[in-house]
Amino acid sequence: MSPYKASKIIGDSPKSIGNWVNMFLKECFNRLKEPVKQGRPPRLSNIMYNIAEDLRRNPVEFGYSQNLWDGKLLSYHLKAIYGINLGTRQCQRVFRKLGFRLRKPRPEIAKGNSEDKRNF
Repeated sequence: MSPYKASKIIGDSPKSIGNWVNMFLKECFNRLKEPVKQGRPPRLSNIMYNIAEDLRRNPVEFGYSQNLWDGKLLSYHLKAIYGINLGTRQCQRVFRKLGFRLRKPRPEIAKGNSEDKRNF
């Protein structure tokens, strides 16, 4: 198959297809492997399951005074339990990555009939 036909099927440029073919002809499959990624390894990848389990529990169970998790509390928790420094914003991203959503407590209306509130 020509690089042009292959590029239409794969969705990459004919030049890239030609480069892959030439690399394969020179070095077989070894050259086609994904390169080793550079950079700092993720700090949370091996403990994400533990963090998710912690977030499913009430923060009071860990001795915190809050009833709901937020970015600041998770940041503090990660430092205290796992020794990991992570900012509030990054902790908010962890919530999303683990599938948790933001919940805000609804304040109780200050002025109102307490009997009506109980009946409601």
